Amino acid sequence: MGTITTAMCNSFKQELLGGVHDLDTHTLKIALIKPSPTGNFGAATTNYSELTGSSDEATGTNYSAGGQALDSATITLSGTTAFVDFADEVFSNLTITAAGALLYNTSASNKAIAVFSFGSNVASTAGDFTVIFPTADASNAVIRIT
Repeated sequence: MGTITTAMCNSFKQELLGGVHDLDTHTLKIALIKPSPTGNFGAATTNYSELTGSSDEATGTNYSAGGQALDSATITLSGTTAFVDFADEVFSNLTITAAGALLYNTSASNKAIAVFSFGSNVASTAGDFTVIFPTADASNAVIRIT
């Protein structure tokens, strides 16, 4: 059985310094990871293809493979910490169970940005499945550089 570990992807850190990712203009997506994946997802994840190659993307009614584009990326500097925030992502009218999510950049060949474990399986039955991003500040934002 595989694992889902919340982490910023190591490849993303390197690619960010190389100018591969532009978080407020590129198309970023979030895809859901099924419960009990066969692959391991975390800091070593490099690409969305790892999710599809291991058939570990969640499936369900009204969920489209590849997930959904994130909205409203806002980059902020607070003191010496830069961070990015996104609007909470609502997947409408889903029947699905997911254990985590992969944030990735479709504008940069589907390169992975971060993996998130939900801590347990989260289900929706013919309702909204919402990924709530943490508070947008220097201590809590989903992506921070200090």
